[in-house]
Amino acid sequence: MNLFLLNLILAISWSALAGSFTLTTLAVGFVLGFAVLWLLQPLLGGPSAYFLRAYYWVRLAVMFHYELVVSSLAVVWDVITPTQLSRPGIIEMPLDIKSDTGILLVTNLISLTPGTLSLDVSEDRKTLFVHAMFADDPDAVVAQLKNTMEKWVREALET
Repeated sequence: MNLFLLNLILAISWSALAGSFTLTTLAVGFVLGFAVLWLLQPLLGGPSAYFLRAYYWVRLAVMFHYELVVSSLAVVWDVITPTQLSRPGIIEMPLDIKSDTGILLVTNLISLTPGTLSLDVSEDRKTLFVHAMFADDPDAVVAQLKNTMEKWVREALET
């Protein structure tokens, strides 16, 4: 049986035992079900990619929120100080990720991060055009985006 489906069944069972089907009881049931399934791995046929995939998705969410806070502070600092540190520019970022879902997720995460905006994907889907607020060194911006957003999405989708 699919471990995700089994985890959902455990979450619903937890909510039924708790006597309320709220988002909170479902979330608690899902986390408890995940822990139980993780402990029962040897009985279920050994390690599963489900747990690694869950780790990568949680890491993607946490690291995106970290980048969101850091970039927000950089933009706020540039706005409230008298000196202007921003040097906006449009940069080309080569894409290693090939799937439609991966490209969509990378472009949306980049657009949601203050100071950057995804403009377009080339026709051959190998290049992403990004407007960056702090584009003093385009190679550094590309390296940072590839080593953060694109890497995290690739790990989450390819596991």
